[in-house]
Amino acid sequence: MRRPHIRTVAVAVAVATAATGLAGTAFAGPSTGVESSASAASNATAVVEAARTAAFAHASATGVSKGDELHAQDVMIDPEGARHVRFVRTHNDLPVLGGDLVVHLDRGLGYTGVTRAAGHAVKPAAQAKLTAAQAAAKAARAAKGDASGTQLVVDARGGASALAYQVTVTDKDSSHTVVVDAVTGKVRSNTPNRDEFLSPKLLDTLRERGESAEPATGVGSGAEVSGLVGSRSSGAARYPSAAKGTGKTLFVGTVGLTTTQTSRGHYQLKDPNRYGTETRDAKGSYTEKFSAGTKFTNTTNVWGNGKTTSRATAAADAQYGVTKTLDFYKSTFKRKGIRNNSKAAQAMVHWGKKVANAFWDPTCNCMLYGDGDGQMFKKPLVVLDVTGHELTHGVVEATANLQPTFVDSEGNQYGEPGSLNESLADIFGSNVEFYAKNTKDTPDYLVGEKLGLAQKFLRRLDHPSLDKLEGAIDYWSPDTYYTEVHAGSGVSSHAYYLLAEGSGKKKIGSVTYNSPTYRNITVKGIGRSKATAIYYRALTRYMVSTTDFHQARIATLKAAKDLYGANSTEYKTVDKSWAAVNVTAANTPRAQR
Repeated sequence: MRRPHIRTVAVAVAVATAATGLAGTAFAGPSTGVESSASAASNATAVVEAARTAAFAHASATGVSKGDELHAQDVMIDPEGARHVRFVRTHNDLPVLGGDLVVHLDRGLGYTGVTRAAGHAVKPAAQAKLTAAQAAAKAARAAKGDASGTQLVVDARGGASALAYQVTVTDKDSSHTVVVDAVTGKVRSNTPNRDEFLSPKLLDTLRERGESAEPATGVGSGAEVSGLVGSRSSGAARYPSAAKGTGKTLFVGTVGLTTTQTSRGHYQLKDPNRYGTETRDAKGSYTEKFSAGTKFTNTTNVWGNGKTTSRATAAADAQYGVTKTLDFYKSTFKRKGIRNNSKAAQAMVHWGKKVANAFWDPTCNCMLYGDGDGQMFKKPLVVLDVTGHELTHGVVEATANLQPTFVDSEGNQYGEPGSLNESLADIFGSNVEFYAKNTKDTPDYLVGEKLGLAQKFLRRLDHPSLDKLEGAIDYWSPDTYYTEVHAGSGVSSHAYYLLAEGSGKKKIGSVTYNSPTYRNITVKGIGRSKATAIYYRALTRYMVSTTDFHQARIATLKAAKDLYGANSTEYKTVDKSWAAVNVTAANTPRAQR
């Protein structure tokens, strides 16, 4: 589950005005959807200014109005001609929640359209009736913690335009973002500030069943064992330097890890070839500061022993999973890091005490892995597709920032944008497995198959409703709006699988799939590479924080048109794959925003 984290406008402004140009500015190839850093900040600046001007010139379409300011978060420049600028918004200097939009331009910087989150102009009440202290007190009671960081904002989500306070509430091991109406005092939203792989609802289900997950672990021959030894220096050397190390993991066997040699005979679990990506030991603390974690160091450059008796074993799994995820995004899309800014990805293992979960935590921009609770989950949750899933939440946050529609009192999230977020994390998480090609974790369209659940997997993309633990769904209906996000993710995950592999029975590797369709529509897949390129392009160009399944259909159709043409087999198959999960133009619901 992703954290519904609301980025502050200050961050966006810093990105937009950086002297070296926009972080995340990218070129995209016409056939693969790959990205690479833009070479000229001046070019990006010109595109941003053209997009901002166009947004105000076409206010009836873009929804911007007097008092609004647009702050560029990302610029994408496609060699086939299109330019796309993602903006966050302020209104009278107040951050606007749900005010994000993407302005689309042609090669000549002419306006071609907009993708917008808020379907209305932002016109909040002029004056707050609550003080910041009163709002903080209400937020603290709602989230049962200590309030801090109160900020006045405009809440434009869900068709509203309300003046509100955004408050951070923390306790010992968690934090929430609470939005309180500044006029009425009503708590508008109360969202957990951490990305949990396992939802509260699922954990409750497992407890009720008395189920205990028993993942298969142990040292084996992974995909990268050839020639692996701890590297040793000889003669004169400069430190720190890259070194070839060995990880003896819980889940993926013995693998190669690039580490940092800090001095003669001393090594650190930090990868200088991947922006300094590093795994540290939280040592049972609940810290959200990566700097508070303890560095993993040794003199052998061999990490772990394949068992939980070594604290470094889980770290080896984590470091392997994080670097493979980074490699997947860079190799496939030329994306340089989670935020496409060439900065390190970070992880902490042994986080908290008896924590049966793994998280993407935007507060520290890192992965946090619990060791399990010793009952339901008896091993650290450092499985490869868990890492790929959770880091993809970081990618989504840096791009469309898809948000759940509402959250219940237990922290379960609901609504189609949140379900789409979970689906994209499963889609790209499974792609990380296909990219890694590890013989101890063979690639498949199953999610969490290494967790040791009695169901043999947590979710699956080909036939989502086979997941009885979360009650995943195969097809869209109006009730999907009220479906918990992990269960609702089945709609778009199923559409993606059908686009990639097609309907009916099929065996890939050791897994037999048999994907059903709505009204028995037959779909012939276009292949995983093309399907993945389409979904990535749709995410980065045509999705915003409120994108639902019908809007995701439009986004993927636009992406397919960009990459392959409006008359292509790929475009037609995208349309058919959505129809096969009952998402069509004809049954598009009336806008709820």
